Amino acid sequence: MSLLSVQDLHVRYRTRRGVLHAVDGVSFELAPGETLGLVGESGCGKSSLGKAVMRLLEPHSGSVRLEDLDITHLSPSELRPHRKRFQMVFQDPGGSLDPRQRISKLLQTPLALHKLGTVAERKARVQELMQQVGLRPDMAERLPHEFSGGQRQRIAIARALALHPQLIVCDEPVSALDVSLQAQILNLLADLQRTHGMAYLFISHDLSVVQHVADRVAVMYLGRIVELASRAEIWRRPAHPYTRALIGAIPVLDPRRVRIADKPMLQGDLPNPFQPPAGCSFHTRCPHAVALCRERTPALEEIAPGHTVACHLRDALAGRPEPAGQTGQVVHFMRRQAPAHAALPAGAAAARAAHTP
Repeated sequence: MSLLSVQDLHVRYRTRRGVLHAVDGVSFELAPGETLGLVGESGCGKSSLGKAVMRLLEPHSGSVRLEDLDITHLSPSELRPHRKRFQMVFQDPGGSLDPRQRISKLLQTPLALHKLGTVAERKARVQELMQQVGLRPDMAERLPHEFSGGQRQRIAIARALALHPQLIVCDEPVSALDVSLQAQILNLLADLQRTHGMAYLFISHDLSVVQHVADRVAVMYLGRIVELASRAEIWRRPAHPYTRALIGAIPVLDPRRVRIADKPMLQGDLPNPFQPPAGCSFHTRCPHAVALCRERTPALEEIAPGHTVACHLRDALAGRPEPAGQTGQVVHFMRRQAPAHAALPAGAAAARAAHTP
């Protein structure tokens, strides 16, 4: 059984400019202990999808299931007992932590809301959480502004861990940090996953980060998933032209190997989300687009076990050599370039086996 199952999810915003289809029919599943990386440009709907999974946004239609529980239409009071099963780490730790509360209070609040433990047990849990995220327990009596950005993100992770969740939605958790701090937080998340076995929905615009943390990768464009496959398959055989362009845009640090002129450059900007193009939403920027692309929306179809693509030209593009690209600087700070398969819980190991060629 999947830990998280999202089926045909739609999220819409009503504005003075019209209706914005932020998430337009997204479906995916996430196994226990697995990390699914969700990547795409700013404005493609990644964060809206993550918030809809967390029920911070009300979906227009579709379903979100946590194991055997459909949480899509639960009222706040009905959802509250299940909140401890799934938590979220936000992009800006400064904005997600109450600046007026000491860290000990911030970390005890989830425990108090769910009426878990005595006062003494909650204080002990705070000490334990601080140690788990690499901070001294005595620092819990400080205010958020007394910490650096990386330390604040560790505190945000500690708060998400407080209730022993099965799933954590990470919405750009390292994008506000410099490269060395990114590596520290990514290593912390990997260590915590090995220890506690939770699953991650890891949202990011940085493929060089996702390459090192994800078991599978979903590529999102203008509200839809256009490609979904294992991490290895995405980099070895990208089949959607948007995926190929993203991988090709990753910086190569050695100019003798690949020069800018040799890299596939994606032209144009993201189309107006209030008036998306007919047919394939990517055809206005796709160098391979044909008449069919402008007329009919491609379905997400399987081209190999565990590898699905929404492209009319998927078979032709899947056989082409992968674009030139290389992971960015973050790789040089990572002490571990890929999660250790042997240390994963059974659910994640099974998910890897199912999706890794």
